[in-house]
Amino acid sequence: MIISNKDQIAAFLGERNLTGMFIMDFDGTLLRSDRNFADNDLRALKQLGEKGIIRAIATGRSLYSFNTVAVENLPVDFVMFSTGAGVLEQSSQKIIRKVSLESSEVERACDVLRSVHLDFMVHRTIPDNHVFAYYQSKDGNADFERRLTLYSQFATPLSKLPEGFGPATQLVAVVPVKQGNMVLEKIRSELSDFNVIQTTSPLDGISTWIEIFPRVVSKSLTAAWLAEKLGIDNAQIASVGNDYNDLDLLEWAANSYVVDNAPEDLKARFPNVASNNNGGVAEAIQQWRHRKSV
Repeated sequence: MIISNKDQIAAFLGERNLTGMFIMDFDGTLLRSDRNFADNDLRALKQLGEKGIIRAIATGRSLYSFNTVAVENLPVDFVMFSTGAGVLEQSSQKIIRKVSLESSEVERACDVLRSVHLDFMVHRTIPDNHVFAYYQSKDGNADFERRLTLYSQFATPLSKLPEGFGPATQLVAVVPVKQGNMVLEKIRSELSDFNVIQTTSPLDGISTWIEIFPRVVSKSLTAAWLAEKLGIDNAQIASVGNDYNDLDLLEWAANSYVVDNAPEDLKARFPNVASNNNGGVAEAIQQWRHRKSV
């Protein structure tokens, strides 16, 4: 595991009196289905900034992917991208933290994924982690092939890298619907010293993606790192999300909400707000501010 931190936060803080932090998922939470943002969500986020509350996005997207949809003046302070493997200070556009797997860890994870016959991708280190090599065990994995098509200019077969793959940000295995979660626990058992995260495919909405990161990388662990650097207590933190890869963040934050388009089992565990298409982020902010009295 390789960790690189840059001390940009002290300069960011200045004389600001911070009173809390609000963390939101991106796809399916802040981002609407039409790839735009709800006006009331943006207004609510601007108001939080005026109150001295840090606004952070926690997304599974790489920074390259995030920048294909994010508006230039999005009212946020930090972006925790690639599920927390990287942290961007938004105003300066500087990456202040990045974490990667060592070459030996990458090789071990590849062996495990091959042993269960999964199609997977290995992503380069930040900031180039939209570039990847891939291993395809068989044809017929439509979601995997769709992702290959979308990023074809950045994709290379793993077999064409005779020297193997060096350090990497993460591995992503795409599990077809018919296989479900059968292999998830096996991978977690074999890679117990990694962080293995389940999420729903953002492409077809039904396939399972299994993402493999260094053990210190997750939305909650990176949020905890950022909160400590900023001197913000967990009691003053709220989060909102929509899927299983948000679960650790939702469980960690003192105040958590899920949007109406979240799976039913998540909605049964956390307070519900409107969907991503109907201002769910603004509603979560409103409920939290009412409880927090800010």
